[in-house]
Amino acid sequence: MKTSEIKFTVTLDENNLPEKIDWVAAEANEASTSKSVMIALWDAKENNTLRIDLWTKDMLIDEMKQFYHQCLLSMADTFERSTGESEVAKGMRDYAQQFGEQMKLIVQK
Repeated sequence: MKTSEIKFTVTLDENNLPEKIDWVAAEANEASTSKSVMIALWDAKENNTLRIDLWTKDMLIDEMKQFYHQCLLSMADTFERSTGESEVAKGMRDYAQQFGEQMKLIVQK
């Protein structure tokens, strides 16, 4: 059986706030530094979602708004691919559009 590893290293300040988030995906030969990460895991035993949300002190509010907007769109795409629920995915994209407009990330339709 083949395995693959993605490793996150979080550098914390004296107050345990993230200063830097590095990640590496060995198999893809990728490595980078990011300002934010959202990880959602399905716990089959508890039938519940576990989440890890981290962002660095230097992530700007406008960057966080854009990050959330792009995550909403990405979740809609993943939901549609994994379930085939096109109409529900469209509703998620419609909400992402509304969110983007409210956050002044995109121009109203």
